This record gives sequence, C-alpha cells and structure tokens, in this order.
Amino acid sequence: MFDNERFMTKGIQDNISLELQLFMWSCIDTLKWKEKEIDSLQAFELSLEKKNGIIFQNLEHRQEVLKYKRLYKIPSKEAITEKIFVIDDGLHSTMMLRSEY
Repeated sequence: MFDNERFMTKGIQDNISLELQLFMWSCIDTLKWKEKEIDSLQAFELSLEKKNGIIFQNLEHRQEVLKYKRLYKIPSKEAITEKIFVIDDGLHSTMMLRSEY
C-alpha cells in the first residue's frame, strides 16, 4: 500500500499548503513503517483551535478497517477546517478533498 505514484486533485493543490500535504504523506509513510498492513483509505480531519492567542492546526489521522487514530497539533499562522482522503487504488495514491470524493 502507498508504494506507488502519488497524485493530488485540483482541490488539494488549490486549498492545502504544500507543508500540510507533505506532512500527511509523512503520516502515511510512518504508519506503513510501523504496521504490517494499513487501509487503502486514509482519512485526515483538519480543524482550527485557538488557545491563549495561538492558532493551532489540529490534524487527526485515522483509518477504519484496521483501527488507527492519531492527533497532531501544529502551531500555524493560518489553520483550516477540511476533511481529506488519501486512497490507494493499487496503481496510484491520490490525495483529495472530501468534496471531491
């Protein structure tokens, strides 16, 4: 899983920073390294949190079939709220917004 060519949709390209894209791919790579098997569908829930005047990008990475969930909190100048899927169809891995699924 996720050892093939990686693609992104226009929505990802236009709305998600390169830093966040690379971070999500890194989350998948780390999970692959830790686990023998991972789901072909990875989900990322991005949300905004403000605490003591600091903005955080919360990023929850999860998969359903082989239960996994991890939360990251990243200081950010501009956090967004979005749900992102990364799907491995066997030939390609594609990152897309929920609205593009």
